Amino acid sequence: MLAGEAVVAIWNGIAPEMRDEFYAWHMHEHMPERVGIPGFRRGRRYLAVDAATHPEFFTLYEADALPVLQGSDYAGRLNAPTPWTRKVTALFRDTARGLAQVLESTGPGMGGAILTLRFDADAAATDALRALVRDAGRLPRIAGAHLCVTDAASSGVRTTETKGRTDIQPPPTWFAMIEATDAEALAALLPDAAVAQAGGQGPFIRGLYRLEYTRTKTAFA
Repeated sequence: MLAGEAVVAIWNGIAPEMRDEFYAWHMHEHMPERVGIPGFRRGRRYLAVDAATHPEFFTLYEADALPVLQGSDYAGRLNAPTPWTRKVTALFRDTARGLAQVLESTGPGMGGAILTLRFDADAAATDALRALVRDAGRLPRIAGAHLCVTDAASSGVRTTETKGRTDIQPPPTWFAMIEATDAEALAALLPDAAVAQAGGQGPFIRGLYRLEYTRTKTAFA
């Protein structure tokens, strides 16, 4: 299960010339800073495992509840980016970010690979989509199955950190995340037709990622 009732989910690419610095910044400054915010519990970064997955990186932050993501502590960091953050994020590519409520989360723990599926849906489809995700969570080698709905107002706020950036894409409205021991266990899960039958609406944006790094709660100075 996820470590909280809300998440920040970020999909992004990076310019090739910034790749090495992105890794240094993300591991040694950015993730410690984010997980140090009161109410944030854990951060994870994933890397695409195939050429069909775009953009290259997926980052997930787990938080106590949605008000943490709407509160002043997180907003304060977003509106006071460090010089290193400004430098690196200026070369982000194809960034989509959602502040989301967790509707369903099941499973015994984290997996080494994750499937993300972004799509649209109406609220009337909630029960059917939750059932679909729960069913996926019962399959072999699946460690976790999660369904989230994005808070559009919070996700759409432009902050000092994003001011002037042209890489920002619209946030996903809904997304599912299925975790497994390996990428092969995820390859056939949540086909578009099944999600559509449950009430999901395209376009369906699918990504297959492997876990690179996890950061748990730390004090950041």
